[in-house]
Amino acid sequence: GLQAYNLEAPAKKLYPVMTPLRNSIARVGGGHAIQANWKAITGINTTNVRAGVSEGNRGGQIKHSTAERFAAFRGIGLEKSVTFEADYASRGFADVKAEAVVQTLQSLMIQEELLLLGGNTTLKMGTTPTPTAVATTGGTLASGTLSIICVGLGVQSFWDVAGANNGVVGQSANIATAKVQSTITRQNADGSADTFGAGTAKVSAAASVTVAAGGKVTAKLPNAMRGAYGYAWYWGAAGQEKLGAITNAAAVTITAPAAGSQLASELGTSDNSTSHLEFDGILTQIALPDSGAYYADNAGSALTSDNAGGVEQFEAAFADFYNKYRLSPQKIYVSANDLVRITQLIIGSGGAPLLRLNVDLNQANAIRAGVKLGTYLNKVTGDELDVVVHPNMPTGTIMFYSDKIPAYLDGVSTLFRVLTRQEYYQIEWPLRTRKYEYGVYADEVLQGYFMPAFGVITNVG
Repeated sequence: GLQAYNLEAPAKKLYPVMTPLRNSIARVGGGHAIQANWKAITGINTTNVRAGVSEGNRGGQIKHSTAERFAAFRGIGLEKSVTFEADYASRGFADVKAEAVVQTLQSLMIQEELLLLGGNTTLKMGTTPTPTAVATTGGTLASGTLSIICVGLGVQSFWDVAGANNGVVGQSANIATAKVQSTITRQNADGSADTFGAGTAKVSAAASVTVAAGGKVTAKLPNAMRGAYGYAWYWGAAGQEKLGAITNAAAVTITAPAAGSQLASELGTSDNSTSHLEFDGILTQIALPDSGAYYADNAGSALTSDNAGGVEQFEAAFADFYNKYRLSPQKIYVSANDLVRITQLIIGSGGAPLLRLNVDLNQANAIRAGVKLGTYLNKVTGDELDVVVHPNMPTGTIMFYSDKIPAYLDGVSTLFRVLTRQEYYQIEWPLRTRKYEYGVYADEVLQGYFMPAFGVITNVG
């Protein structure tokens, strides 16, 4: 009965920290004042004045176009504390104070990645359009009138209910307990509180449809909402619509009563799609109506084959990039689910005969199955684009990304950069209780200089 306790040190860290955009986007110091400002010359000879001249006369005058750009700096930061007792108890096993700072820095980087992808301080989604609903047979709905409400969700609002699984594992959407947030009131470490938009649009008006016993309903929005990458659906009796599904495409098939407990009425009547504590991320800057970036709404349909070993929607995007701006992106960011589906689409629609099967002669009775889509050929320019899974890319959204500067751009050294007023810094706060309190902060903004080099396909079913 006098056995030792065989404890391995240190504690195992069993969580992912995946920040591909933060790791790759250039970071530049020297920011000052309250916002970054820059001017852009966006076109020359914008009216396409003809160049032919008559004898002895001068040519026509050309005009150019300019744009004023600005982006306000935002502070980001998180905190963690260690009690005196926790410090005593860990001696000889782990430095919990150092661990607290490391965890806080990693958590801040994960949250920064979400901001770089989908932060939104500018793009108001407005009111979610009223769904259209059609009742058919094949479900378990009772007869009567079904009322359906939808609300658009930004990147961070979507992951709040879907489970981001970055810095933590095993999260998933649980409709029975899920709560879509409209505004967030956060209690801060110093006792203050901040209230800000959660990234949720204003709820739609209710659509009503008459259902026969044993029926189902297909509901959809007329188009994708710019800035929305998820949609929360509520249904039930009028005034009692409950959360029933979270989708990435702007459509849902309803076959049974809603399993959630949150009422649509809990979301209020305001547009809370933006936050004054965020800067605009890449997806937001692409979706801004005046960005010049490629934006395609796939209308809730699946991607389709081009019958030439490719994807029809990708080829349309590449043609648009070249016809308008004479360029090709270098990367395609997708979700894990979409990578699987795109690979199946390519291999299943004319790609298989192009594959070569290698067999090990020493193991002739065994083959290795499975093919991964690693690159995609732009048939317009001949460039190969890397296909990259991003941990926070919502399913149904495909992002085209450029890190190569088109040859004709002048005065641009990078297409995106993080401009910092203050790089990451750590604060160990003065003692006010028997706790060691730590904060990790930065102050920055994301600048996109040439958004036509980027694009998105959204609302993919």
